[in-house]
Amino acid sequence: MTPSLADALKGRLIVSCQAPPGDPMRHTDTLVRMALAARAGGAAAVRVNEPEVVAATVAAVGLPVIGLWKDGDTGVYITPTVRHALALVEAGAAIVAADATARPRPDGSTFAELVEAVHEAGAQVMADVSTLDEGREAAAQGADFVATTLSGYVPGSARQTAPDLRLVAELAAEIRTPVIAEGRISTPAQAAEALAAGALSVVVGTAITAPTALTRLFVDGLAR
Repeated sequence: MTPSLADALKGRLIVSCQAPPGDPMRHTDTLVRMALAARAGGAAAVRVNEPEVVAATVAAVGLPVIGLWKDGDTGVYITPTVRHALALVEAGAAIVAADATARPRPDGSTFAELVEAVHEAGAQVMADVSTLDEGREAAAQGADFVATTLSGYVPGSARQTAPDLRLVAELAAEIRTPVIAEGRISTPAQAAEALAAGALSVVVGTAITAPTALTRLFVDGLAR
């Protein structure tokens, strides 16, 4: 791990600048402008999806870019193979985020192989996990950061409506690898609580960069 990158993220906000398929915001220029707005607001880094958007964001924004590549929507689909990971490094990602759960990868590779390939290519790896055991294993396999991204979203991880601060605290207490809090963080108070629980930094997405989802919340609220 490069200490300067971890230092740059310490105690600060990472903004996830993504949009789901079919969303009006899913356009490269729009997502780059979203990242620019995050920078203007004081974000330390951005997390973006797909090599094209990574490359455009790296060229325009001037912040560390955490790149991922969502391929599909079931099983392991966040940067599922070494090929996906290396494409993100080639696009300029400083950190590659990848699913590090215990589920099988579609090409039969291992998370450890992905970590090795990314390190050899000169970038770092953020392991997206859902449980303490997965976080321990990802750290043992060389991940530079361990994120709680998938807590509550995969089998074996309890569904929740709030951030999994318990997992953040457990990981921070048990592994030396920096822990990134991500998932269902919707208020500044929750972000601060995540840091207090031991997170190095905090990723926020929907609460900042998803106008379609936020509009739907208000529409649903008015319909009750």
